[in-house]
Amino acid sequence: MTLPLEAIPHPVEAPECSADLPVPLAMTWTPQSTLEQLHSQFLLLLESLTEFWDVLDEIDSKTWILEPEKPSRSDTMRRIAIGNNTSIKVEVDPRHPKMLPECCLLGAEHVVTPLRNKLNANMHLWNPDSSVLHNLRDVLEIEFPSPATHEKSSFSVECGICYSYRLEDAIPDQVCNDPRCGQPFHQACLYEWLRALSSSRQSFNIVFGECPYCSKPITVKLAAQKS
Repeated sequence: MTLPLEAIPHPVEAPECSADLPVPLAMTWTPQSTLEQLHSQFLLLLESLTEFWDVLDEIDSKTWILEPEKPSRSDTMRRIAIGNNTSIKVEVDPRHPKMLPECCLLGAEHVVTPLRNKLNANMHLWNPDSSVLHNLRDVLEIEFPSPATHEKSSFSVECGICYSYRLEDAIPDQVCNDPRCGQPFHQACLYEWLRALSSSRQSFNIVFGECPYCSKPITVKLAAQKS
């Protein structure tokens, strides 16, 4: 926790506190408050987040994390490798870390659809008394690749257009749906590639065209620009 005291009329006004947390740093302060009391509030907040961090630490240690590349203590999202250019993005609630997280499966439709069907059919099996990772295994009926069983290079497949894995903060997450192809691309690379072809057509921010590798139909949506 950072406390820049020199620029405020301390102790009349509360210090401007900042910390790398997944929840707002809301502190109670009165003119009679002390920094020791503020520190105690901060420690209580950290204690309330212990279960949340334990959940993510287990995921980080027992699976291959594709995003974020270097998770911070404030990150609530993990993109976990499943294999075959497929992954699942989970958003863990810091206040209710053992509950079913928001999930988004990424990859070719012929691979993702069966997994999505299992997720929807097995949601009722989610047990808040078990770990999130154990529940994800049961609900999806899969075993996640782990550092003990797979090399990370197995999942670091290069973009088929720029031939790199990481493009700024992005990794290849657009996959050709043809089972015989399955080539991954960066969203930005595929979007620009298809836009440059006269055979492609665009509807709003979605481009419809052909896979650069197998010429089968492929679509890509322009990602929202980060503010």
